[in-house]
Amino acid sequence: MEILLATFTTLFSIVNPFGAMPVFLTLTADDRASERARTALRACIYMVAVLTVAFFGGQYILNFFGINIQHLRIAGGILLIRSAFDLLTPGGNRDRVGPEALEESKQKDDISFTPLAMPMLSGPGSMAICIGLIRPTYVDKAMTVAGFVLVAFAAFIVLIFSLRLTRVLGKPGMAAMSRIMGFITLAIGVNFLASAIGVLFPGLTR
Repeated sequence: MEILLATFTTLFSIVNPFGAMPVFLTLTADDRASERARTALRACIYMVAVLTVAFFGGQYILNFFGINIQHLRIAGGILLIRSAFDLLTPGGNRDRVGPEALEESKQKDDISFTPLAMPMLSGPGSMAICIGLIRPTYVDKAMTVAGFVLVAFAAFIVLIFSLRLTRVLGKPGMAAMSRIMGFITLAIGVNFLASAIGVLFPGLTR
């Protein structure tokens, strides 16, 4: 249960479904509520698939390129810190999908995989975190994947109620939510960075 909760708390702020709400509402503006719900469900299923592939296949990729897991955690920590500053800086919370990609996505029949699942919900930061979640036993690995499913379920709830949440929270509430997620993401990034440096350079932590 601890692994399940740890996976959820670590990933949820990085996935940050609240940040995906504006793009989701823009791309599904002409859809009925049932169609919007189906799109959100497919996107969350794809997200679980992407994170699971990163979790199980990431170690083989690291071995192939000769990358140490601590090096990945340092790179992931830097990436998370950068993303966190984008969320914390006023006006810095830029869309994860650029204007050209957004315009192109409006012409697609199905937006659930791209851009919703990738890169909105399961971007480089969340995949790097999943690769770094090494679990020793099959039970721990199963609980980790269950954590992915729990994050996807929470993201699905946020997306299907995104229109209502936007009306209730308004711009000030969305900005506050963005900063909260940014602060949590910053703490996770610093933790990844510090723990990896502590393993690689044990003399620095004495």
